[in-house]
Amino acid sequence: MIGSLRGRVLGRTSPTEKSVAAEVLLEVAGVGYRLTVTVSTLSRVVNDAEVFLFVHHHFWENDQRLYGFFSREERDAFEGLLGAHKVGPALALAIIGTYPPTELVTVLATDDVAALCQVPGVGAKTAQRLLVDLKSTLVPLLDSPAHAAAIDLTTDDQRARADVREALTSLGYGPDEIKRALAAVPANAEPDNEMVGNSAAEAGALLKLALRALAGD
Repeated sequence: MIGSLRGRVLGRTSPTEKSVAAEVLLEVAGVGYRLTVTVSTLSRVVNDAEVFLFVHHHFWENDQRLYGFFSREERDAFEGLLGAHKVGPALALAIIGTYPPTELVTVLATDDVAALCQVPGVGAKTAQRLLVDLKSTLVPLLDSPAHAAAIDLTTDDQRARADVREALTSLGYGPDEIKRALAAVPANAEPDNEMVGNSAAEAGALLKLALRALAGD
C-alpha cells in the first residue's frame, strides 16, 4: 500500500464539467504515478518541480486509484469521509475540495446543512445524513485541540453565517452566488453593539449585508 510519494511533476490535468477531480502525473524513480487530487492541490503543483504528497491508495473489486494530498490532515479527513455511509472517493474528494479540514470541522460543529449542500452532488437529504455520519467517522479530526480552538474562535460568526447560507438557499441563490456574497461580508461583522450576543439579530444583519453584496451595493 502506498502512503506517500515524492517526485517530479510530469503533467497536470484540470477537472472537467463532469468531475471536480484533477490529476497529477508524478515521476518517482523512473515510474510515473497518476494521482487524483483536488483543485486546490493542483494549484500548488508546478510542472517539472519536485513535490511531496500524502497518498491514499484506494482499492475496488476490479480497480485501484491513488489520491494525493498536500497535508496529512487532508488525507485523514478524506479517509474519515470514506467511512461514512454511501460516501465514495468521488464524493469524499468533492467535500475536501470544497471544505479543507478546518472548515469542515466548523461546518459539522455548526450543523451547517446549507454549507454541505454547496458540495457538488450533495442535496439537502444527503447533507442531513452526512452531518450525522461524519460526526462519528471524523472523530480524530473533531477531537483535535487545534481544530477545537479554531472552532471556539469562530463559532458565533460561523453559526450566523450558516443561518444566512440557509436563508439565501431558500431564496433561490446558487452555491457560487452564496459563496461570493459571504466572502464579501467581513468576519464577525456587527452593524451595531446591540446585536452582540443575539445570534438571530447577527444573522439578520449578515443577511442584509450579503443581499447588498449580491445586489452590487
